[in-house]
Amino acid sequence: IRALERDPRVDYAEPNYVLRTMTSDPNFDQLWGLQKIDAPEAWGVTTGSPGVVAGVIDSGVDFGHPDLAAAMWVNPGESCEACRTNGVDDDGNGYVDDWRGWDFANDDNNPVDDHGHGTHVAGTIGGIGNNGTGVAGVNWNVKIMPLKFLDWFGSGSTDDAVSAVLYAASKGAHVTNNSWGGGGYSQALYDAIAQADAA
Repeated sequence: IRALERDPRVDYAEPNYVLRTMTSDPNFDQLWGLQKIDAPEAWGVTTGSPGVVAGVIDSGVDFGHPDLAAAMWVNPGESCEACRTNGVDDDGNGYVDDWRGWDFANDDNNPVDDHGHGTHVAGTIGGIGNNGTGVAGVNWNVKIMPLKFLDWFGSGSTDDAVSAVLYAASKGAHVTNNSWGGGGYSQALYDAIAQADAA
């Protein structure tokens, strides 16, 4: 480039960059927030990593959603096909068959979303991008760990929130999303967040 720029016959020289569409997801233009945070510019550098686990502590996640199904986390301690429904706590963490997270609201291994908020949050975090379907998340390759503590009304207890935060930390979540609030100050929740942060 420098040699060409010194040639008086050349107006300018620049690399011949490889260009791509921002995303092939048909509803991407409806995502105001991703444009606001310059997500398309960031995707030129990285689209995330499947080695990163994001705990979604919310109302659960729709596992079959076309933009989320491939992004779902699987608990390594319960990952064998026979382990998933054998009725045994194979990883010894106190939760039986928690191969895809836990539902603290109903105390079972089915953290499926019956409210919608958790699925929306999960899609914003890690909806599979450039797959020609729906929308794209900030990270196209992240793994989503669904941890339900909000019920179908969208409410839950501090105790269940604390349990979900501690579960996420114990199972290796790198980050959690907690887009909920209300009630008063909770030392127990503060301590759980501090413990997760230390982990």
